Amino acid sequence: MIRIAMTSVYVDDEEKAHAFYTDVLGFETRTNLDLGGARFITVAAPGQDVELLLEPGDSPVAEQYRRGLREAELPCLVLGVDALRTEYERLSGLGVRFTQPPMEHGPVLTAVLDDTVGNLVQLTQPLGRGPVR
Repeated sequence: MIRIAMTSVYVDDEEKAHAFYTDVLGFETRTNLDLGGARFITVAAPGQDVELLLEPGDSPVAEQYRRGLREAELPCLVLGVDALRTEYERLSGLGVRFTQPPMEHGPVLTAVLDDTVGNLVQLTQPLGRGPVR
């Protein structure tokens, strides 16, 4: 069986990204290694196996990719939540900037936030299961 073990997101600043994804979004640190000038940092949602690599985004390919996504207003990452409106209020209270407030899109409720390190991140909650707060 093949499964997703790790995926990555390009970031402007690895330490700032680490703080945002752990302190604000509530992920836990899985790996934080100094590789001599660069860091290898992974985070994950508590209780989940899939890790998110906070990848340095300073290469020309990464910069072009991120710029293209931002210009198209596309999120680089989609995160699932059980109660999107509750998370929206919590994160807004922490100063997180949303580029899209909670909106219904067919079978899902979505919101889009700025992760402070160059990316848009979509939060999504399937409608019809779990509380729609």
